[in-house]
Amino acid sequence: MPITVGSDRSKIRSTLDVNGRRLAYYSIDAAEAAGLGSFAGLPAVLKVVLENMLRFEDAKTVHTDDIKAFSEWAAAGGKNPREIAYRPARVLMQDFTGVPAVVDLAAMRDAILKLGGDPEKINPLNPVDLVVDHSVTVDAFGTPRAFQRNVELEYERNGERYQFLKWGQGAFDNFRVVPPGTGICHQVNLEYLSQVVWADTDQNGALVAYPDTLVGTDSHTTMVNGMAVLGWGVGGIEAEAAMLGQPISMLIPEVVGFELTGELKEGVTATDLVLTVTQMLRARGVVGKFVEFFGAGLDSLPLANRAT
Repeated sequence: MPITVGSDRSKIRSTLDVNGRRLAYYSIDAAEAAGLGSFAGLPAVLKVVLENMLRFEDAKTVHTDDIKAFSEWAAAGGKNPREIAYRPARVLMQDFTGVPAVVDLAAMRDAILKLGGDPEKINPLNPVDLVVDHSVTVDAFGTPRAFQRNVELEYERNGERYQFLKWGQGAFDNFRVVPPGTGICHQVNLEYLSQVVWADTDQNGALVAYPDTLVGTDSHTTMVNGMAVLGWGVGGIEAEAAMLGQPISMLIPEVVGFELTGELKEGVTATDLVLTVTQMLRARGVVGKFVEFFGAGLDSLPLANRAT
């Protein structure tokens, strides 16, 4: 997506060389040096959000005071009720919520055409991935051809919708469709779509690196946090707004730290660990907050377990 470049952005940008390419990035250390506050005490997850503020500061939707509020958050013991405008790098959808979104885009093109405008200008401003996985019905099982037969039946039953989605992928920029039979939404997101770090060219032609972040309409979107990609679930309207480049309005979140030590004993599964952690957090009323895991126990948890 386009990266905002203001008149004095160089003060909070640094560069690094990766495989012969020079990348710019918005530096929290440089923001401190520029007098925007002290951010050393921030949890890692809030540093990702802060980088987002630095990158999109435009004095309209993101103000300098929004950036300084993160320093005040740390000084106030992890609380600051300031509202901020957050822009995720991409949007993840499944077919139940994605089809209405494509219909809305098509309707916007029709409206622009009737008004004498150029319908080709109507496109998602943020990259959108739509994973078709909510239409699967298990008719065949227990045979070598079961998977193939189920996919065939799925195409027969949903052919019109799938033709429409295929048209949408060809008609709109920044819109990709993952076809049926590839995998479930959150699994595809983990294994194929997540990049951890993006790199795009800004308005001055510089290549800028920034963290991979997303919002998704799948309830399991949060699994991607297990690989250090910040993401959470939203409703269809919020996802469409993000798709069209609108910021998500949110308060600077509270962060709950959760230290993990030791390792799982033989016979104890990742699901057991997740249910235990969930029970502990629920008992303490943790709702609407970020949870950041840390500690030596993380070293023994592979990605498959962290994403359970």
